[in-house]
Amino acid sequence: IRRRPDKTQMLSIQEARQNNLQKLSVDIPLGLFVAVSGVSGSGKSTLIRSVLVGNLKYRIGQNARKAKLGNYTGCKKIEGWAGFDRLLEVDQTPIGKTPRSCPATYVGIWSEIRQIFAGTTEARLRGYSAARFSFNVSGGRCEVCEGQGVRRISMSFLADVSVLCERCHGKRFAGETLDVRFKDRTIADVLSMSVDEAAEFFSAHRKIHHTLSLLADVGLGYLSLGQPSPTLSGGEAQRVKLVTELARGRNAGKALYVLDEPTIGLHIADIEKLLRVIQRLIEAGNSVVVIEHNLDVLAEADWILDMGPEGGTGGGKLVAKGSPEQLIKRKRHSHTTRALAKFLDR
Repeated sequence: IRRRPDKTQMLSIQEARQNNLQKLSVDIPLGLFVAVSGVSGSGKSTLIRSVLVGNLKYRIGQNARKAKLGNYTGCKKIEGWAGFDRLLEVDQTPIGKTPRSCPATYVGIWSEIRQIFAGTTEARLRGYSAARFSFNVSGGRCEVCEGQGVRRISMSFLADVSVLCERCHGKRFAGETLDVRFKDRTIADVLSMSVDEAAEFFSAHRKIHHTLSLLADVGLGYLSLGQPSPTLSGGEAQRVKLVTELARGRNAGKALYVLDEPTIGLHIADIEKLLRVIQRLIEAGNSVVVIEHNLDVLAEADWILDMGPEGGTGGGKLVAKGSPEQLIKRKRHSHTTRALAKFLDR
């Protein structure tokens, strides 16, 4: 594993004092993949989510212009955050709560696709704008199911059931909208495409192809563009969120990403794909802090902050810091460094 060189720029939390943290001061190197480890109750989430994120979410980005800033909560001060344009907590919560949300809309390529269809000869002759190819507004969508492709039927004493729309048969659009084709495919056909198929189909459209290629790179090539967001697993939703950030590129400015145990529920192969996305975010000039106990993640990190030594009143301290190689050479091992040493030795 190739480690990034140590950084001199630090994000410094001074005298954190919340829950079991007792005036704990910690320096987090920027521009690296930083993992915060420790046993349950050691103070990881309190330090990162409650103190760090809890304070900086009102000081970085759009919230900073609206918030009336006072003293720091749970610590004396935090320094070194001024260079960030955005702060993002990336978790496994769904990317949308209704079937109207799907990967194509979330990653921001759906409006581009609608513009392509609106630019076809048939659409121009009919006077169709890009709005005609939206399943969320009246005009081009199927009005029977209101663009959802299914209809929900209320049952008096049972749970509601969803049935395929008898008008559009799940295609979500009105018949006149489906008369318009691009490369012999309708807008409904595009929604049914997998990410891999769509990446090839839109190979000539740079922005769309780039975003779809990123989704394929992190192992989501099997998802369909129109798959309802609530049906995505937590791990899939998390990778979609990270790809959305990757697609922004360097023009979006520097960001601080915080992930809390992102490997929960992920298969070993999916963990590898998640790590690949994290590394690309850092290569794009961002900083990533991950609260994690998974040894695959800890071994991949550039820098580890190990909390402990135990949980509850026996925790709240920084027991070790450094690269994985530096931590396993320590004479006094913590629970984490002992397990990491065995893992790296294998």
